[in-house]
Amino acid sequence: MERWRNVEKKPAPVFIPAYGPLSGLRVLLNGSVAAAPFAATMLSDFGAEVIQIELPRLGDALRTQRPGITDGDKDVSCTWAQNARNRLSFTLNTNMKIPESKEIFLSLIKNSDVWIENLVWLDKLGISDEMLMEVNPKLIIAHISGYGRPQFGGLPEVCNQGGYDPVAQAESGYLLLNGYPDRPPVWATQFMTDYTTGLYTALGIMMALHHVGRTGKGQSIDISMVEAIMRQMDDCFSAWLNSGQLKNRFGCKLPVFQPAELFTCKDRRWINIGAFGPIVYDRALRAFGLDPEEFPYLECGASPQAVASPKGVELSRRTAAFAAQHTADELKQIMVKAKVPAGIVKSVDEVCNDPHWIQRNTFIQVKDETLARDIKIMGVKPILSETPGAVWRGAPRLGQDTEMILRDLLGYSAGEIEQLKGRNLID
Repeated sequence: MERWRNVEKKPAPVFIPAYGPLSGLRVLLNGSVAAAPFAATMLSDFGAEVIQIELPRLGDALRTQRPGITDGDKDVSCTWAQNARNRLSFTLNTNMKIPESKEIFLSLIKNSDVWIENLVWLDKLGISDEMLMEVNPKLIIAHISGYGRPQFGGLPEVCNQGGYDPVAQAESGYLLLNGYPDRPPVWATQFMTDYTTGLYTALGIMMALHHVGRTGKGQSIDISMVEAIMRQMDDCFSAWLNSGQLKNRFGCKLPVFQPAELFTCKDRRWINIGAFGPIVYDRALRAFGLDPEEFPYLECGASPQAVASPKGVELSRRTAAFAAQHTADELKQIMVKAKVPAGIVKSVDEVCNDPHWIQRNTFIQVKDETLARDIKIMGVKPILSETPGAVWRGAPRLGQDTEMILRDLLGYSAGEIEQLKGRNLID
């Protein structure tokens, strides 16, 4: 059959407006939930044309995650509405043992610069890197999994295990470091491992694109969720590997320098204050009404030993007492005036109503395709001065763009599209 060989390769963008530094890049996404789609969203926010392959009638699992935004009989997941913007939805049965599915998939691969996947069991689907590189030698393949792919090292039986955000936090050692020493560990919520993995994936793709530009050769990228969060764990591994030191949970007070902790204020709100280094330390102590000569930096705040010393403990007691005599807003202004970093612990609604973020257009309005009305979501970050990103469309309905892509990118006729629908290979 091999229809893909005769498919004309059409440069992006075909379906989206041109904007941002990545305009001209086409990304094919076979991934659900958070890490892989977030990597694609980061690229699409800056101009890449992203086509997400979703299973017919099912779609990405994030489509049904709660809470949701409801409007009459219409409903959309808040997560989906936020993270699936700038994306084209293409439904396809991805079983490569079905000839028609394989032809469509390979035709999309031929027309793409990047393929992002977190399918894990690719062999069962009949997909291999070698097969895809034959179709498109310049292709960048980004594999996301819990433990990495065996081709890049590791135990095959471990590589084949599934992984989710809390699982990766547990396996990496990260979870054991969060919380208080006398209580069970606490996992970081809001899927921080997924989003970290997505950022590493986007970074790896950018480096691989640079290589393609110089050599014309594509390559595969292996991203392990566990390793992604391990790479974020500061000096934990170097401390153990080289000096046998294991870090432990320490709650909201850093044990390595001070003042650096979460203070409870008079109005029962919290503020985080951090004073790293002798210059900021002196500023902080004066702001707390203390004399740096009475509590010298090297003796009281420069190291774990200093923090734990009798003088260091007394310094902690004094700063906590000072905080308890002031409201959070008062203490924030005292620290700002003293040029000491400080942040009041805020709720999401407080952040949304903060004039600073409103003035920066941190939150934007976009028309959601399911609700057919405007909603507010997080805007594009980071901000680029010359080639800014944009949101050209809200999150798509399931299969919203399938027929258009088959017709205008892959050259399928109306009759052929109807046959594919009749066999339930697409929606």
